[in-house]
Amino acid sequence: MADQVNSLEELGAVAEGAAPEAVTINREPVKDDLGRSYATGKRKDAVARVWIKPGSGKVTVNGKDQDAYFARPVLQMILRQPFDVAGVSGQFDVVATVKGGGLSGQAGAVKHGISKALQLFDPSLRAALKAAGFLTRDSRVVERKKYGKAKARKSFQFSKR
Repeated sequence: MADQVNSLEELGAVAEGAAPEAVTINREPVKDDLGRSYATGKRKDAVARVWIKPGSGKVTVNGKDQDAYFARPVLQMILRQPFDVAGVSGQFDVVATVKGGGLSGQAGAVKHGISKALQLFDPSLRAALKAAGFLTRDSRVVERKKYGKAKARKSFQFSKR
């Protein structure tokens, strides 16, 4: 900064002269030797390790079919969301291992892992997945219990006598 700007007109002239170049990040696909992309998804206490590869749309979670592991239709819908948003339904096989938490958190973790792996496999899908909010980790977790309280915030019943 050799030159000092003292007025708004000078600032405008400097800003026009130094037009910012559009920042383009050239992302390359990340695949292993077997043509798979790997990502880790997290939700609440659940952690999912997810591998995706081109295929027929088969989803395997902890060695079981998706329908057997996540029996509720809502949880199955959560797993399909990244593919529907990206427009690649039925084009990828998914193998996931998930630990911790309950079924709802595990479904969210697998969804997060699938989204991240899809984005690594094909960087052009990143915009759609990011716009839908699937690449952001949902950081909400259970609040810890405090001493002197029944739960995290609930107090014991008060009695004056």
